[in-house]
Amino acid sequence: MDFRDKQAIYLQIADYVCEKIVLGQWPPGDRIPSVRDLGIELEVNPNTVVRTYDFLQQKSIIFNKRGIGYFAADDAPDRIVAYRREQFLETELPAFFRTLYLLNIDMKEIEQRYESFVKAAFT
Repeated sequence: MDFRDKQAIYLQIADYVCEKIVLGQWPPGDRIPSVRDLGIELEVNPNTVVRTYDFLQQKSIIFNKRGIGYFAADDAPDRIVAYRREQFLETELPAFFRTLYLLNIDMKEIEQRYESFVKAAFT
């Protein structure tokens, strides 16, 4: 995983976990990788993964069964979409709009590129 400088690593790992859940690679109700296993996979300190899992537990996206491991909550995909949507609309979209305005990019061009992206990525 390539980490970005502008966001805390534990939040980037949280995004990774959420993406796996939303894409169905880690289905709701199923066990997700242990702290140790995810730390090894992503080449990060297990304490960073603990911080990630604590954060996701606070958001009720995952839960811990003591002695068994961590699991994706049954409603995790809905919670993730709501959280990520709010985050995007409040932080990323204003910056995106500003860039569109400054570069004089038309919304029609964005729409065409978005449609091409969806076709290429999800078909």
